[in-house]
Amino acid sequence: MNSRFKYIVVSASACLTALLLIGSLLGKGASTQEDTLKHIGVFSDVVARIKAEYVEEPDMKAVTLGALNGMLEAIDPFASYLNADQYANYLESKKAPKNGDAGLILSKKFGYVGVVAAVPGSPAAKAGFTTGDMVESIRGIATRDMPLAYAALLLQGDAGTTVELSVVRVRQPEPQTVKLTLVKLESPPVDSAMLAGQVGYLNIDALGAAQVKQTADAVGKLQKDGAQKLILDLRSCAIGSPEDGIALANLFLNKGLITYLQGQRVTRQNFEADPAKAITSLPMAVLINSGTASGAEIAAAALQDNKRAQLVGDRTYGDAAQRKAIAMEDGGAIILSVAKYYSPSGQAIQDTRVAPGTLVAEPEPQFEYDENGEPIPQAQPQPGEQPKTTEDPVVKKALEVLGVKA
Repeated sequence: MNSRFKYIVVSASACLTALLLIGSLLGKGASTQEDTLKHIGVFSDVVARIKAEYVEEPDMKAVTLGALNGMLEAIDPFASYLNADQYANYLESKKAPKNGDAGLILSKKFGYVGVVAAVPGSPAAKAGFTTGDMVESIRGIATRDMPLAYAALLLQGDAGTTVELSVVRVRQPEPQTVKLTLVKLESPPVDSAMLAGQVGYLNIDALGAAQVKQTADAVGKLQKDGAQKLILDLRSCAIGSPEDGIALANLFLNKGLITYLQGQRVTRQNFEADPAKAITSLPMAVLINSGTASGAEIAAAALQDNKRAQLVGDRTYGDAAQRKAIAMEDGGAIILSVAKYYSPSGQAIQDTRVAPGTLVAEPEPQFEYDENGEPIPQAQPQPGEQPKTTEDPVVKKALEVLGVKA
């Protein structure tokens, strides 16, 4: 099946999704079921016409997969349709996870697999992967219409083995072949330092229970050392559950709504700040960018909406939802967002992302390339090494926002 026909099918499925959503809104008070069946009938007619009159006989199995994934992507960039074999592999990976990973956090974009962020210190980070890169193929398999959950499986394996990817980078439009050696990922610890003007700086590259505790300990130490204000750096922090983000926000909030969860079949659940868990009332700024996702986004939105902190940087990625696998009759499954996390002001984070009050474009990461055009692995900071913030324009702006001269 050629790319033009794929485009037709995916576009048609996206149109169907829009029609279904419009029908559900307009159908309140009328027969929503009849409207839905009507729209499905239109879609079926379009597919039948293409099958009968297109210049060549299409591969209907590929058409179905493309249509399903196109429809899912149109409403949820983190959704997946897995066929029976893929779903079996997915379930097996949950039972017996591999110990090797490339360190890429993914979503779907324009039908392909896109990079949300690379885990700091991971093979992907050392190879220069960054937010916005597009992965064309993994292990020789094209990612066009590839289920997102299956792409994640292909990037896992035994530690020490390699995986080959074709990637279109933000900074280099020509596709490149990159080989990554899988490793056992370790969540990077929280870094802290004292900046000018008695401003405590905390850098969080990943969220988890350990990082939340490390943050609390670091804040306590910075305050003992004389910190009068804080900068919380959540840029490119894309690892961490919503629960981790709620726990992080609560360290700095002694009252107010942190977030709420709600879906079509999920009753609204509010998450309020627990005064007993708050550890500081120091003025603070929070740094975010397009690689800030999930739990980190929830924390940033909560601190901004409660007027607890000023956000500095760029708009976040948009990934804060509760997902589950829904088994299908054919043995496959769809992995779908069934509820979304909302900011205290009522914005669905996955839909609108989190916008900073002070917008600052951060400089492009600088990578050196070898004679084959491959990025030379970057030297990683050693444990205990202080973050390099002196020349960071986003940190400088945060200091300015806090009333401190850099």
